Amino acid sequence: MRVMEDALWAGGYRRILGMDEVGRGALAGPVTVAGVIFSPGAHLPGIRDSKTQSATRRSQADGVIRSAAVSYALASRDQDYIDQWGIIAAVKSCQMEIITRLAPDYLLLDAFDLPEAHLPQTATVRGDSKSFTIAAASIVAKVYRDNFMTLIDDGYRHYGFAANKGYGTAQHRQALRQHGACALHRSSFLGFLGDVDA
Repeated sequence: MRVMEDALWAGGYRRILGMDEVGRGALAGPVTVAGVIFSPGAHLPGIRDSKTQSATRRSQADGVIRSAAVSYALASRDQDYIDQWGIIAAVKSCQMEIITRLAPDYLLLDAFDLPEAHLPQTATVRGDSKSFTIAAASIVAKVYRDNFMTLIDDGYRHYGFAANKGYGTAQHRQALRQHGACALHRSSFLGFLGDVDA
């Protein structure tokens, strides 16, 4: 999974920023983007797409990534921002914040390019399974957001955020039908459910 990075390092790039987001399709809570930069030649065995790992493995990998990275950053936009500006704008805003903070010379992105950055870049479908830098970013983002959704669960017990992390599971949808939406729900997303009062 280091083929892309090796080619870019060989081409002279030194601050290759891999970014990925989590929470894009959730019904509640923020969307979070992580960005990670490794030193040229870095090798982290076992780093792969966050969705293929258990929570325990992700947590362990998160610590390894943060220790090994030259630099990393996280940015989130909450449900109010998403409702006002849309999910695509929210993700791009997070990405641009991270770019400003980390000053990369190349971007590796999952699926969607970012012309606003005015930087050389590669956007690859399922990038988190093809680039270890994007995979590392996906782990950091998911661990951070999952922890946030677990922490806020106490205040919103009806919805099971610790278990569903804000995604539209059957249990979560049933809770919405019974109790309506709470302050953490994205009203712009709930309209798609039809039988839920946003």
